[in-house]
Amino acid sequence: MSDEKKPFNNPFAALSALRDGLPPPKEKPAKEKKGPARAVVRMERAGRGGKEVTVVEHLELSPTEREAWLKTLKGALGCGGALEGDALVLQGDLRDRVQRWLEQKGVRRVVRG
Repeated sequence: MSDEKKPFNNPFAALSALRDGLPPPKEKPAKEKKGPARAVVRMERAGRGGKEVTVVEHLELSPTEREAWLKTLKGALGCGGALEGDALVLQGDLRDRVQRWLEQKGVRRVVRG
């Protein structure tokens, strides 16, 4: 018996040379997700020791989306904040800035309460 190995026959080997002549694959455009239809932005002071907070309600987002929006919003406005139930609570009176930010994110109607 000989120690020579039999050459591997790959029927697709010739196709790899043709791959360079193919056009590049088309990239699918990323779908931009629409923002919530409505949001209510209000300032609150009651029950917080006189401290002002901005409350954003009625966003109709999933819990994970709410957390992501809160993190992004806190970073964009440079403030602290937390989730209280379905509401985003931000430290300070930021109603004007929050309204502009929400409109940029695609919220169709921002109501000041």
